[in-house]
Order: sequence, then C-alpha cells, then structure tokens
Amino acid sequence: MEVDFKKARDFVYSNGALWERTLFGFLFEDRALAQLHQALLAHKNADGGWGHALEHDVRTPDSNPVALEFLLTVQRITEFPIGDLLGGTATWLEANRNEDGSLKSPASLFDYPHAPWWDELGVAPPADSIVGNLSRLKQSTPSLDETTAQWVMNYLTPEKIRANEWLFRVYHAHDYFFGVKDFPDLEMYRAATIQNIADCAAKMPEKQYYVLLQFAPAPDTFVAQAVPPALVERSLDYVAATQRDDGGWSDEHGLPQWFPWVTITNLLALRNYGRI
Repeated sequence: MEVDFKKARDFVYSNGALWERTLFGFLFEDRALAQLHQALLAHKNADGGWGHALEHDVRTPDSNPVALEFLLTVQRITEFPIGDLLGGTATWLEANRNEDGSLKSPASLFDYPHAPWWDELGVAPPADSIVGNLSRLKQSTPSLDETTAQWVMNYLTPEKIRANEWLFRVYHAHDYFFGVKDFPDLEMYRAATIQNIADCAAKMPEKQYYVLLQFAPAPDTFVAQAVPPALVERSLDYVAATQRDDGGWSDEHGLPQWFPWVTITNLLALRNYGRI
C-alpha cells in the first residue's frame, strides 16, 4: 500500500501538540526552524529545565528530567539544529543530581497528571541518555560527565545491556555510549549495545518494528550500518504497509497521545530510506 503523505500531514496537524506540528513543518514543509524553537521554548522554565508536558505522560509544568530526556531524544532522531535552546540546561541538571549521579524529579511530578508507571520510575531516573546526548551536542560539563560515568560503570554494565529484552529500553545504552567520546572500553560497550539492539529486533513483535527505525532513522546511522539489513528492511516494509485510514500510525501500546510523534518518525524514516 502506498503511503499517503497528505493524510499523515493532516493527522499530525489535527492531533499533534504545537511542537509536533512545527516539527513536522520544519522536517517536511521547509518551514522556519525559528517556529519550532519558539514552540519548544514554551516548555522551558526560567531555571533552564524543561517541563509543561513536553513528554506527554508527565504533565507537571515544573522542570523534570523526563521532559529533558525526551527533548534530546527528539533532537537525536530528527537532527533539527538545537541552536541556543539548551542555554542554562546543564546548570539546571547539575543542581538536580543525587550523589550517585542519578537525577531528582520534582515532587510536583506526582501532583499533576502522569502515567501510572512514573509512580515507580520517577523517583531517581538515570542521567545516561541525557548526558550522552548533551555530550553529542557538546553541551555537557565535566561535572556531569564525571558523575554520570560513575553511575554508568555501576549500573549500565555490559551484562545488563545484554540482558535487556525490550528494544525501546536500549536507548539508555545507545544514547550514552554513542554520545560520549571518552569512556573506558567504549568500543566494547558500543558493540554490546548494537548486539542487544539486533537481538531485540530479531524477536520483536510487529507492533515494535517502528522502534528500530527510531534507532536507525537514516541509512548512515550507527545502528543501520551495524544490524543485519534485513531487520531494517522488514521494519520499513511493515511501517509502509500499516498507515491507518486516518493517516497516522500507532505506537506499540496504543496510546493516542503518542501517535503524532510516531507518525513523524515513521514518515522521516520512510523518506530517508527512499520509500516516499
């Protein structure tokens, strides 16, 4: 079935948040980057942190690491120029760490609407993905690098990487080890991460195929070049064939708030691989 770009566009413009609509415009319609930055800045607080439901499942307006982590994930996948968006963010992050390098969530996280799994996960989220992506963007600091590296050595071991069975969760290792440049035995950790992605992708159910394309949104990415090409082709084939009648795509959990974002990333991958 041929992908219907107009239906996908209309779905995002009908259902997406403002930042998703402006991201779509920047990626696919040659609209101004400044509009995207302006929409994203509505989620930034005066302390340099990010909140205001940028990540759909955490609705507190106060700065929280979940929102920042998601912002950096969006930038990694879509590669929009970050500009000055992260001014003051590293300083906020330095002030909101625990002694072991994990991050503090604001108490208000639980006072505002939030997905139920954050009741458990929101206490001390790791800094691995955030600091890895900040390092990739040259926005990290020596202090963040040091405390996060220590946390990673203690908790993100090669054994734990290899034991992961859910493709989505690989982003912790992927974003850190492919973001930093200086870490002991870095190539070993990268190889373990790639192998875990390939292992998870080889046995993932169809509803997770789009997740592989979020790690490999273009042919020149580390993951696309390292995993068996058949895995990427299988994911592209499935995504191309599963656009819904309303123009959008579903996430693996069937959560409508995530459909516009998944639609954007699916279209981006299909375009980057020459499928549309």
